[in-house]
Amino acid sequence: MTFKNILQILGGIAVVLTLVPFIAADYWWIRIFDFPHLQLTIFTAIATLAYFIKFDIKWAKDYAFVSIMIACLVFQILKIYPYTPLAEKEVLDATIEKSDNSFKVMVANVLQKNKDHDKLLQEVESKNPDILLLLETDRVWLNAVNSTLSKEYTYYKGAPLDNTYGMLLYSKLPMQNAEIHYQIDDSIPSVESKVTLPSGENFQLYAIHPTPPMPQHNPMSTDRDAEMMKTAFKSRNMQLPVLVIGDFNDVAWSESTQLYKEVSELLDLRIGRGLFNTFSANSKIMRWPLDHIFVSEHFRAKEVLRGNDVGSDHFPAYAELTLESDKKDEQIPSPPSENQLKRAYQIIEKEATQKDTRKESN
Repeated sequence: MTFKNILQILGGIAVVLTLVPFIAADYWWIRIFDFPHLQLTIFTAIATLAYFIKFDIKWAKDYAFVSIMIACLVFQILKIYPYTPLAEKEVLDATIEKSDNSFKVMVANVLQKNKDHDKLLQEVESKNPDILLLLETDRVWLNAVNSTLSKEYTYYKGAPLDNTYGMLLYSKLPMQNAEIHYQIDDSIPSVESKVTLPSGENFQLYAIHPTPPMPQHNPMSTDRDAEMMKTAFKSRNMQLPVLVIGDFNDVAWSESTQLYKEVSELLDLRIGRGLFNTFSANSKIMRWPLDHIFVSEHFRAKEVLRGNDVGSDHFPAYAELTLESDKKDEQIPSPPSENQLKRAYQIIEKEATQKDTRKESN
């Protein structure tokens, strides 16, 4: 095998990996290729540049091959470009300094087996969020942090579980009608609550943590996608301003998250600011954004950043937001198309059908 053959194989791999996410299937081994898009972009760029070492200006097949490689690279760059500071911000910067209409929110997947509870508490003390969502929390975690957090956080709603889907929501802001829901599975909780700011204005909060498309969790992405779509419709139909937070187990640029975003008509804090990759904290190379903060057009952003290491395989996601409903017309998202709404309904119906099938088989 010649060096040029090796370069062609590397280029072919880049092309195939670019095309795999277009396959309309929910199997984990397909959907997992949504995640390392930045890494694939870098790999494709290197493979394209390397191919010019053996480029034959007299061979038409080389022109065709390089053209395909460049097309893949351009597609990948365009997909990742919105999540760079070069793009226009989707959620505009805050214009007010009034503390009664601003608040801080932090989302932290703590890793259930992580025993470094103090490290998480130190990060909470440092960031001082008004709303704190802790994921992968069991009774051990609740017992370890609740005595400290309950001194600062008057309001709490949680479901500590030992299946890595436990959820603890703490708030310094008043929460009304806080409820635990099990949208897809009776072991996968989500939290819904109305929250009141010191100004007296209210917004609706949704916190979710759907299952990832992985063989040890769920061999298909149907459950994850369905929970996202159900949350999207709730957000879409809500009259109050909406804040959705959680570990989506999905990247910002995937087809599923993009559909969720379009249907919910929510905005992504990352667009125009950066990737803020929250997973994996254990690798400096294989990282992508799994923990999200989405807002309706009523909100502006004062600060958006990735938190510090808390001993987990996730970094926390953090933002300081302002509620500026009077300026919402400046960033109203485009409404979803009929095809997008239809696709979202189909995902929900598919999950329901699969659930019925599983019940019958049992």
